[in-house]
Amino acid sequence: MLIAILAGLLVAFAAPQLYRLLGKMIMVPMVLLPLALFVYFCTFLAPVLNGQTVVQEFRWISSLGVNLLFQLDGLSLFFSLLITSFGTLIMAYAASYLKGDALLGRFYLYLTLFMTAMLGVVLSANILCLLVFWEVTSISSYLLISYKHKYEVARASALQALLITNGGGLCLMAGLILLGTAGDTYSIVELQQMHSVLADHHLYVPIVLLVMLGAFTKSAQFPFHVWLPNAMAAPTPVSAYLHSATMVKAGVYLLARFTPMLGGSDLWNYTIMAVGAVTAVVGAFLALQQLDLKAILAYTTISALGSLITLIGIGSPFALQAMLVFLLAHALYKGALFMIAGTVDHATGTRDTTKLHLLGRRMPMLSAAAVLSALSMAGILPFFGFIGKELLYEGTYEAPAYAIPLTICIVFSGVAFVAVAIRLGFGIFFRKSGEPTTIAHQPETALWLPPLLLSLIGLLFGLLPGTSVTPLLNAAAAALIGAQQAGLDLALWHGFNTILMLTLLTIALGIAAYTFTNVFTTWPVHLERLYKIGPGQLYYGLKKAASVGAVALIRNVQNGSLRSYVAIIILTFVVFVVAAIWQEALFSVVSSQTWLTAFGDIELNEYLLILLMLPATIFVSTTRSRLIAITTMSLVGYAIALAYIFFGAPDLAATQFLIETLTAVLFVLVLHKLPKLSPMVKSPKINLKYISLSVLFGATMSYVMVMVRQFPLDSELKAYYGAASWLEAKGRNIVNVILVDFRAFDTLGEITVLAVAVIGIFSLLQLYPEKGDQL
Repeated sequence: MLIAILAGLLVAFAAPQLYRLLGKMIMVPMVLLPLALFVYFCTFLAPVLNGQTVVQEFRWISSLGVNLLFQLDGLSLFFSLLITSFGTLIMAYAASYLKGDALLGRFYLYLTLFMTAMLGVVLSANILCLLVFWEVTSISSYLLISYKHKYEVARASALQALLITNGGGLCLMAGLILLGTAGDTYSIVELQQMHSVLADHHLYVPIVLLVMLGAFTKSAQFPFHVWLPNAMAAPTPVSAYLHSATMVKAGVYLLARFTPMLGGSDLWNYTIMAVGAVTAVVGAFLALQQLDLKAILAYTTISALGSLITLIGIGSPFALQAMLVFLLAHALYKGALFMIAGTVDHATGTRDTTKLHLLGRRMPMLSAAAVLSALSMAGILPFFGFIGKELLYEGTYEAPAYAIPLTICIVFSGVAFVAVAIRLGFGIFFRKSGEPTTIAHQPETALWLPPLLLSLIGLLFGLLPGTSVTPLLNAAAAALIGAQQAGLDLALWHGFNTILMLTLLTIALGIAAYTFTNVFTTWPVHLERLYKIGPGQLYYGLKKAASVGAVALIRNVQNGSLRSYVAIIILTFVVFVVAAIWQEALFSVVSSQTWLTAFGDIELNEYLLILLMLPATIFVSTTRSRLIAITTMSLVGYAIALAYIFFGAPDLAATQFLIETLTAVLFVLVLHKLPKLSPMVKSPKINLKYISLSVLFGATMSYVMVMVRQFPLDSELKAYYGAASWLEAKGRNIVNVILVDFRAFDTLGEITVLAVAVIGIFSLLQLYPEKGDQL
């Protein structure tokens, strides 16, 4: 499986170069990759269908428990086949859709990277490994959505998708780290066997909430759904792939995968059910109001994702199996319909349904694909969409709690699906509602064949569900609920029952909704006030507030004044130290005897150093001569070096001497090129502020030092370094040994930084500004 990931990455990053070499024939290697991966994963069908799980592990960061651990069970194989099969068709479709695009190689890079990341998500059996691929899907989708980066709407939409999904990704990262802490492992296989341990753990609630946030943002659940319709700024092949088999299904996959380890609690079930049901209704409600083909499909995707999440929230074995069936049915017709919408746009130059009329006779193959896909979407016999919708209704109708309200929400969603299916499969192709729309050119074969294949597969799966997909779906269900409970027996006809009545009711109401399409499409005018406080406006409000806050923060913190920076650093340090002392109630632990002893131990030579530094410090703050200021500051620095010598730290003293000398020399070298020195202290008020801060800092440090004197640290490190310095490093000076042996790489890094600084200073000194210029 690692080979599949590496192959995807290799081909992805080679795509731009392949485009330069092969031109339009780049389609060949880009289609062959997902096709080869599809065949590769098909070779695992036999063992996986027999109940085996293929596991591969490659060491990465073993000391932290982070390894490239992959597993291929029924659920992983189901998603892998979905991703690679749809990837094959999308790659072929994209070649014609973006024919002549100068950046086609870059597009294939992004798309292949996206596909590879999705494979990584569904194959990973290490939760941190899964997180890495999860984030790569966010980044690659950002690149795909902003592919037409010359347009502001593309950039804004991509940024919105990135902010929302990456915000959820951060929550997921925190949740996964807590999960690993609670289970003491990052292995999904091991975590799934610790359900009771995790459920009783005190971190269970934050883990569940954080994991949910990650999944909800990725799968566009309310109120995070706003990014998905705007992501339609991406080219249509991206939309088709993203909505059918990849990114938006990642959240569904995550919740399904984690159900065996985190599911079963009221928090898990009711939260997911509520969010999913609301999303299903909101998506369906908004879909009825749209006129743009891709917008209509985007909102129905949101509704479908809500239905899938609802089934996961219900959590019963039958609901989880129904979720898998409906997911496959949705992928088949949604992928086809998105490609059909793209082809219509490609041929006519518009996606506005009010401007599209009578396309059927002039694009017969495309209209055939549209009709077949629309019938599956509407849940009509004998399509696979009918089976998926039947199980969806049955799963909610038989929910152990809140069955009636859940069923009403899902049926409402189904009504919108029927109305939308009629608009897409009949309205723009056959309805006589205006003059035939002008077709600029007939679509190429690659623009109608992939959606036609998907629609025919939807019909085939509907006619032969038992032999075509049932074994794979059962294997996928077994990964969630166990092989003993996985017993799907898909069939087209289940007799006259309540579910069939609901289906007939849905179709009747859907036809009525289609008849009154104009009523729904005029709703936005009356709901304008509601939309102004909706999640979309909330996003833009938060974004604007963050921008204003960032500007204010930079204006006050990064104001260009070195004194302000130092003051902020000191004040922050003092606040943390005082807070720690306050929290531990250490304000009065230092005895008066300790104070007397501390001051009594000060030697005469140390008082002389203080007498040397104090007037120098006062003088340097009042002088307007740079030369005098530098000389006086060096006096303070040398006094500190002497203090190091008195306290038995000759190494530090030598360093201090060198730094002071080097600083003085550098300043003198550039002195004549510096501007005039302004008075450092501008007013008594500012004087008082900085004096107060200095006194506060000095008092805090004095108290801490005296407290340390009363309560000396009993660290094992001192004894360890004392013993190991000679035995292991053959050094008698512990400080030197720590620097050059135990902290060798840190020291090397510090030396490198200093070397870079020296090079920079040397380059600065080589500048010869023109007369009048200043450094």
